[in-house]
Amino acid sequence: MTRTVLVTGGTSGIGRAVAARFAADRAEVYITGRHADTVERAAKELGVHGVTCDATDPGQVAALAARFDALDVLVNAAGGLPGPAPGDVPPLEGVLAQWRANLAQNLLGAVLTTASVQDKLGPGGTVLSIGSIGAERRGGSYGAAKAALAAWSASLSSELGPRGVTVNVISAGYIAGTNFFQGQMTDERHASLVGETHDKRAGTVDDIAETAHFLASPGARHITGQTIHVNGGAFTTR
Repeated sequence: MTRTVLVTGGTSGIGRAVAARFAADRAEVYITGRHADTVERAAKELGVHGVTCDATDPGQVAALAARFDALDVLVNAAGGLPGPAPGDVPPLEGVLAQWRANLAQNLLGAVLTTASVQDKLGPGGTVLSIGSIGAERRGGSYGAAKAALAAWSASLSSELGPRGVTVNVISAGYIAGTNFFQGQMTDERHASLVGETHDKRAGTVDDIAETAHFLASPGARHITGQTIHVNGGAFTTR
């Protein structure tokens, strides 16, 4: 039976890799992004459906949800580091703008999208959100938003669990080959981040995509309410 999968932020990086993995499994995949040109291009390249949607805009999210009668997998991959506040604003206003932007992009977009489609998820459904190692250390406002994402997901799991829907967060460590660092990654920083891992390599988008695919599989139906750390041992739990 063909599954219907929605991946927000699916035009590049982790989201694109996740969409490609489910598409390879012959799922009916929909990706979203904020810019029509990049959405159209990525959808054509991946052989999936593309929908222009800003996950932080309630009206656009409601219109997106209206496309689905039923949904099997939701992957909240939209997010990232917002640009800096304008330099001419007062310092406290700049702080407020930065925090609001991070909460909107890395928490509220996932909350809005999930709220819009959660009633369309039936038994065997899956909600996944992409978190970050920044929630554990050195994350600033971005890390705080990702930490809140994990707390919200755990609560949502208790709400949707009785319906047979699992809810988990994939907390990514350093993933090379994405535009997350917006051109600011240096060789020294790369070496430092790789040096923190146990396996001495950077993560890849496929590491996260394969984890997402597993968490949406029949073999993971008793895994819910969890934050799954995929970081090569750079942050460990017990």
